[in-house]
Amino acid sequence: MAFGGDFEEDKGSMSDINMTPLVDVMLVLLIIFIIAVPVITHSVKVDLPRADNTVNDIKPETINLSVTADGKIHWNETDVNEDELTQRLAAEASKQPQPEIHIRGDRKVEYEHVMKVMAAVQRAGILKLGFVSEPGQ
Repeated sequence: MAFGGDFEEDKGSMSDINMTPLVDVMLVLLIIFIIAVPVITHSVKVDLPRADNTVNDIKPETINLSVTADGKIHWNETDVNEDELTQRLAAEASKQPQPEIHIRGDRKVEYEHVMKVMAAVQRAGILKLGFVSEPGQ
């Protein structure tokens, strides 16, 4: 068994990768980037205005519609009839943002009266409608 060195005549092709040229190229590129980056990042100093990130939401008002046991309608504690309710709802529907409508129905009121108020709100085109109730004991 002979272990040959560099003195053998029938050398085959070398299968090792020579890393020296690769390292040289990488060092040259590194030096170029070190020199070029400060030139690229040079910028003009500008005093920019300050801004806060608070949201400027305009909270829509809330209108409470109450229907009493005898079928009377109250607009924020003011008595209104069905014609006045329709006119007020149409006026409120044209506002931006639209108000939220909260319906409070008496426990003993007939469901028909509450449905009439709901239908009037829907016909006016108001999108936010909610029901207010007391939690049960």
